[in-house]
Amino acid sequence: MPHARPVHRQLSRLLLAAALCAATLTPALAAPPTDSDINRLLAASRAQSMLDAMLPQMEAMQQQQFAKLAQDSSLSAAQKERVQRIQQRTSQTLREALSWSQLRPMYVDLYKQSFSKEDVLAMAEFYESPAGQSLLDKTPALMQNLMVAIQQKMNPLLADLQKDLEQIVNEKQE
Repeated sequence: MPHARPVHRQLSRLLLAAALCAATLTPALAAPPTDSDINRLLAASRAQSMLDAMLPQMEAMQQQQFAKLAQDSSLSAAQKERVQRIQQRTSQTLREALSWSQLRPMYVDLYKQSFSKEDVLAMAEFYESPAGQSLLDKTPALMQNLMVAIQQKMNPLLADLQKDLEQIVNEKQE
């Protein structure tokens, strides 16, 4: 039986090589998700309702920026009226560009590029589960708390920046 060991060693090497080849080929052979798979995930993750909830916040931020611009006392009444019209047009453009009917195809394409069928199905199953639904229910509060925490962290930094800017402006005037 002196030949048994070399055959066993060759067989082991062959199996190891086959396993390594299979491991490297598996991602390339992963099936892409179908539109139906992605639509299931988008529905389970409430993608459309999250987008719909985000839109008014974006519009509010935009309105604040335009309101600041319109408060400029150096603007004439006609200029303020034009700013108002631009703001309305910008709001309409934003609403159209970020509508679900416009973004859904982009979501589908990006998910197809980024995830395998198995990934999409696993995410859909998670979001359909009680834990996934709980995460979705609590995410808005988490994001709100995160924004407050970031703002609190940024306020001292912004105050320091304001002081630096005032110092630079005052130096130029002297």
